[in-house]
Amino acid sequence: MEHGWSARRTRWGNRLAARRSTRAAPAGGFTSQPEPRTIGFYARGRQLTAGNFLLGGHMVETHRPWEIEPPSPAFAAELHGFGWLDHMAAAGDRDARIAAQGWVSDWITRYGRGTGPGWEPDLTGRRVIRWINHALFLSSGRDGAANAPFFASLGAQTDFLARRWKAAPPGLARFEAVTGLLYAGLSLIGMEHHVPAATGALATACACDIDAEGGIPGRNPEELLEIFTLLTWAVQALSEAGKRAPPALSASVARVAKVLRCLRHTDGGLARFHGGGRGMEGRLDHALAATGHGAPARQAQAMGYARLEGGRTTVIVDAARPPGGAASMRAHASALAFELTSNRRPLVVNCGSGLSFGPEWEKAGRATLSHSTLSIDGFSSARFARVARPEEGAPPLLDGPKSVTCHISRERYATAALLSHDGYVATHGLTHIRNLDLSADGRALLGEDTLAALEGTHRKRFDQVLTANRLQGIPYALRFHLHPDADASLDMNGAAVSVALPSGEIWVFRFDGPGKLSLEPSVYLESGRLAPRPCRQIIIRAAILDHTSQINWTLAKAQDTPLAIRDIGRADDPAFSGDFFATD
Repeated sequence: MEHGWSARRTRWGNRLAARRSTRAAPAGGFTSQPEPRTIGFYARGRQLTAGNFLLGGHMVETHRPWEIEPPSPAFAAELHGFGWLDHMAAAGDRDARIAAQGWVSDWITRYGRGTGPGWEPDLTGRRVIRWINHALFLSSGRDGAANAPFFASLGAQTDFLARRWKAAPPGLARFEAVTGLLYAGLSLIGMEHHVPAATGALATACACDIDAEGGIPGRNPEELLEIFTLLTWAVQALSEAGKRAPPALSASVARVAKVLRCLRHTDGGLARFHGGGRGMEGRLDHALAATGHGAPARQAQAMGYARLEGGRTTVIVDAARPPGGAASMRAHASALAFELTSNRRPLVVNCGSGLSFGPEWEKAGRATLSHSTLSIDGFSSARFARVARPEEGAPPLLDGPKSVTCHISRERYATAALLSHDGYVATHGLTHIRNLDLSADGRALLGEDTLAALEGTHRKRFDQVLTANRLQGIPYALRFHLHPDADASLDMNGAAVSVALPSGEIWVFRFDGPGKLSLEPSVYLESGRLAPRPCRQIIIRAAILDHTSQINWTLAKAQDTPLAIRDIGRADDPAFSGDFFATD
């Protein structure tokens, strides 16, 4: 009830502030010619110009986007945030410009008086940044009278941000709101008086929401990238205005850059954990280059993740407790799960976030069995709380691991990570211990997964579970989810799995120990798709019969795979393909 009342009070406050802001003075123009900083894709811009809006996991075909009933809150948020303007500006032709100008004008006519779902601090900040970034695109071919509503609306939205940025939740939403206010203050004539407060608010947000190592409480790599992008834009905007960025802001940019480099695979994409995706193609490289933080050596651990690197192969492991507090509502039960990328090709992945496909897919994507790690049948390494009503939000994770350990050692021929978590001690008395060993040339990953009752109380709990359920053993499974582009098949009479990547690389999976090997269907969840993508997963099913069970496995390149393979491009790159609406 308290959460629901707080949310209603915030909405009322936003609504009242939005209506008051419509009486604010209009912006008098731009202090200088706006420089677009956002990245869009030509193919997506052409699809939008044709009236195909793929937002929040839903496709709507319309040339009147403000007259439709949004199919989901996520669709409405993306629509009113105007992030899609990046793609239309990337298309850049006359048809795209006229369509974008018309849709912006229609939004001002319908919602410019402070109504509708777009008047929230984060969405308003996002929208203001896009309108300023693409101001030349949106005003081209129009006279002063035609552009007057545009500047009046920017003035109103700037005033709204000045009133309501504090109401944005900590994290990405607050960074969007404050950066939008700063952007408007630096770019718009008559809004300069907002710059000191916005600069101070941004420095405060950095100090409160970014820790000493450069991480964020939610441990979502893609969200950290979005925050990093906003911070780099702010630093650049301040520099171009002849102002110095606060030390807290500059220091945060440097710390976050180090974390993101640790969480980036060899193909340039981010590790997909705790609700995050790979990140928009090119955004991380662009932001790192803009700040001069693209070259330093990568850390072995950052934001609770461990990184192993050999040759052109990366392994990134979730090596910390799941996020708590408000962040637990999006956290995944992914303790000790890993992803592996070889050259430009993801091989072992996690299923990802199902948020854009609805609450059932979101919950499924958060479970342990949707990650490349060990899970006890019927249990995740952390449990979900019960939620009585959908409006209360996603269920938070509860009763997760109390202790997660990670020790990384570097030898001449390999880098190893010894990890453990006690997420199953409360339920079964068992600790999961995982040892990963990546060869220096990146051609072989050796794994050792152990379930063990380590202490007397743990063994007693294990025996109780066996007795109470009349079990001969506790069933568990090791899962290795494969990327949709990986072509897998059982070999050696079911004793091995061969995985061929589009680059021509062939990897072979083998195991030693109890259990049965199988190759089964899985899904790959990513935003920008109408439906989950089908893929495969390697599964070893076994049972722990006494106080210890261990499975050894290897994932290695076949001997006839060349040391270097020329791999020019990926078919799933949205910058070069118009097929981003595909469902498989």
